Amino acid sequence: MIWRKGAEDSALSGPRPALPGGILAAQKSGRDCVMIFIWILAVLAAFFLAVMAVDCNRFVIRRYRCKMESLKKDGRFLLLSDLHNKSFGKGNEKLLTAIRRLNPDAILIAGDMYTSTKGGGMESAKALVCSLAAEYPVYYGNGNHEFKTRIYPEQFGNMYQEYISAIKKAGVTHLVNDKAYLPDFNLEIYGAEIGWEYYGKFDSVKMEASYLGGLLGKPKAGQASLLIAHNPDYFEAYARWGADLVVSGHVHGGLMRLPFLGGVISPAMKLFPKYDGGEFHEGKATMVLGRGLGTHTLPIRIFNPGELVVIEAGRW
Repeated sequence: MIWRKGAEDSALSGPRPALPGGILAAQKSGRDCVMIFIWILAVLAAFFLAVMAVDCNRFVIRRYRCKMESLKKDGRFLLLSDLHNKSFGKGNEKLLTAIRRLNPDAILIAGDMYTSTKGGGMESAKALVCSLAAEYPVYYGNGNHEFKTRIYPEQFGNMYQEYISAIKKAGVTHLVNDKAYLPDFNLEIYGAEIGWEYYGKFDSVKMEASYLGGLLGKPKAGQASLLIAHNPDYFEAYARWGADLVVSGHVHGGLMRLPFLGGVISPAMKLFPKYDGGEFHEGKATMVLGRGLGTHTLPIRIFNPGELVVIEAGRW
């Protein structure tokens, strides 16, 4: 028998049976679905990037009315926080113009005006705060970024000392576990710098009832008390301490805000944090939590522009 390899190869390599029409249609439909899904993802990504680009470079004015029965007279206070050395226009002119139009009685700063990065810039923050101090009384409480640069000079050099020296020279009242009394309003403003352990990730350290009293003493009866406390997670402890009004920042509004759910994530890596921005109440205490003005590390703000907060305080 003669083996005819060529003939067998030819037979094996002949035309394959055609696939049924239904299978071909299913394959084409599957490819079309994948392409549609990819296009949807691309459009959504472009949309969110556009929103983020806009929200990272704008701010809105948010207003609150807060009752403080011991005030001698009504007052308008502006709250700034979490600028992270951001500049809205040359020399922060857009922000300064908005503040001047609001004509506040005083400025409250709840920390993180610059970012604790080695060799990082702070000129925009310093220039803004000094400009404000030339026109208004400014009361400044540290955030975790100021705190970090203060307690780790081996990492950040004289960054903190240089900044604080400049703003104090400009006339800022810098409150680090200290207080200032405003006799015209019968208002005591406190600035709390809580320990580094209270800025941990994923889990919160309990704040004992006596902790704030050890830092600040107790509020005086018959005086209105306003507490600048950067981290809002301890609002219940601030209320127990005796604050009438607490102003905070830190959370940046949760980076991205979703309808009905609010802010998505906090610096403590908590999803949908309880305190993400806005007005909160605990007993007789009120907290106004600003969503901040800038960003750091992850430059993300989606449906979450920066905020300049106006607080109308009165006896009403």
